[in-house]
Amino acid sequence: MQKLKTFPKGGVHPPEHKLSAGSPIETLPVSGRVAIPVVQHLGAPAEPVVQRGEEVKVGQLLAKGTGFVSANVHAPVSGKVFRIDKKFDASGYKRTSVIIDINGDDWDPEIDRSTTLRKEITASREEIIEKVQAAGIVGMGGATFPTHVKLNVPRGKKADILIINGVECEPFLTADHRLMLERGEELVVGIRILMKALAVTTAVIGIENNKPDAIDHLTKLTADEPGITVQPLKVKYPQGGEKQLIKAITGREVPSGGLPVDVGAVVHNVGTTLAAYEAVQKNKPLIERIVTVTGKSVAKPSNFLVRIGTPISALIDAAGGLPEDTGKVVLGGPMMGKAVSKLDIPVTKGTSGVLIIPDNEAHRAPVEPCIRCAKCVSVCPMGLEPYLLMDLGVYEKFERAQNERVMDCIECGSCSYICPADRPLLDYIRLDKLRVGEMIRKARQAAK
Repeated sequence: MQKLKTFPKGGVHPPEHKLSAGSPIETLPVSGRVAIPVVQHLGAPAEPVVQRGEEVKVGQLLAKGTGFVSANVHAPVSGKVFRIDKKFDASGYKRTSVIIDINGDDWDPEIDRSTTLRKEITASREEIIEKVQAAGIVGMGGATFPTHVKLNVPRGKKADILIINGVECEPFLTADHRLMLERGEELVVGIRILMKALAVTTAVIGIENNKPDAIDHLTKLTADEPGITVQPLKVKYPQGGEKQLIKAITGREVPSGGLPVDVGAVVHNVGTTLAAYEAVQKNKPLIERIVTVTGKSVAKPSNFLVRIGTPISALIDAAGGLPEDTGKVVLGGPMMGKAVSKLDIPVTKGTSGVLIIPDNEAHRAPVEPCIRCAKCVSVCPMGLEPYLLMDLGVYEKFERAQNERVMDCIECGSCSYICPADRPLLDYIRLDKLRVGEMIRKARQAAK
């Protein structure tokens, strides 16, 4: 096996708890009524293009992206549009949603539903980007940044390496792991598609070495694929962060305020890469994804292939139901995921997992005074001073927070995890980022 690489600065190693790693992907049917949010991505909201009472098919456009940094939304089910209304999503706010009463499973005939592997890539670079954009594909590792934007390398910049993120460093989550094991051949074609779109000849699949079966499987599948290699990585959180993964694999460091393409790299998650394969080779928009449902008290930790819009309560029921000792339900992993107050909220393009936390682990410990131990500084993968950034948030010194590079924070939560005083460091840093972001936008508008 190759030498293990990792990023050099900061990081932690929380217990992994990959309870569902051995659970094959199950397709979860959906019935009844679903709500499809028109905002499932970073950027401008999509605008509904269907009306109440309209019959829709699986794959039909429901909402069209309204700008370059936006994403289309398609019908994951067939049936009748009940209404367009505001419904709660994972943010805790009501968002515009297309509500559909399901009737059968009637698909757009342009979508190839066969399981035949289509290896030959006939689409041109421009056609690939156009298909990816039309399909509404976004980053499926949780960032939900529109994928076509990352494939359009800005003028004056050039990418020379594509990095495929198979790290899945969040504890508990195994959706990407199972995808690599069960959909590896399609994934490899998806990598070749993205390489063609970016005009690069080198692609590296980064996988942490707690997934030796995925490393072995993809190493065999790429043995005869020119330019594609697998790089085993040392287990360390948050190695799935773009900047950390680029540093680990290439040794290049993305500058403060910069983008991966500034150092010639573009990073895509394995789920995003599979979606690109399906869009280009099968004419299939992003209407479903793999979601891990897990937790220490969950009867059947599982990985489900589910349609967008499926209520998370249906996933929990399929995994054996809500345990009696449940204290908190989190969408995503325990480090970066966010707790939800309702179980009828829908799965979206960015839903990687549903984590059920027992009551005895769900409550925060009392906050103690900072003891100036600097552990938060030592684990910050971005080289920031979280204790200072928290204080700046408490005292609303947002200009200084900007000078202290608060916008470089990737919100990994390593600082809060390691703090012996249980201080809510990340909560205040998020407040800093919100206020500093507002300042930056106002300054840009004033300069116009």
